[in-house]
Amino acid sequence: MLNKLWGFMILIGIIFAACNGRIGNVGTAALDSSKEAVTLCITMLGIMSMWTGLMNIAKKAGIIDALTRALRPVLAFLFPGVPREHKANEYMAANMISNVLGLGWAATPVGLKAMEQLKELNHGRHIASADMCTFLIINISSLQLIPVNIIAYRSEYGSVSPTSIIGMGLVATIISTAAGILFSVIARNVTKSDKKGGEES
Repeated sequence: MLNKLWGFMILIGIIFAACNGRIGNVGTAALDSSKEAVTLCITMLGIMSMWTGLMNIAKKAGIIDALTRALRPVLAFLFPGVPREHKANEYMAANMISNVLGLGWAATPVGLKAMEQLKELNHGRHIASADMCTFLIINISSLQLIPVNIIAYRSEYGSVSPTSIIGMGLVATIISTAAGILFSVIARNVTKSDKKGGEES
């Protein structure tokens, strides 16, 4: 669907430019954008490599494992359906830590592994469990102390103070994460009440 939407928008843009005699501007913009995209990718690759390397060092130094243990009470509250020593907890903790540090690249692989483990606990059902939905919401809301991506983009495009976004980014992600957790807790309790009511009837 998105491919069709983007294709339609590009086609409309070309037709509009052609009707206004600005088709040359479209070609120039396409070339400039391609060059800019390559430059941005190189910049982001360097930043990604640095932070992913730091995550690997932290993992080998035992810092990630210590943070995972510290998160166990939080995980037990957020995901009551996941056994305490289950492998999913390790992946979910790593995902959360990566997101907090703004490392979306490192968060994605462990997030997918966490979902695989949660799907096993859900016995392969086609309807997502409450724990799967909660994890997805928290992953999307993504509490961030250091929004690495945004800082990199702002720096690349000439911002005078790329890191000035940190404060507002932290406030925004705290609010979004708190709202997501609140929604998940309410939805879980409502679902339990409905099931209990159905069993009693």
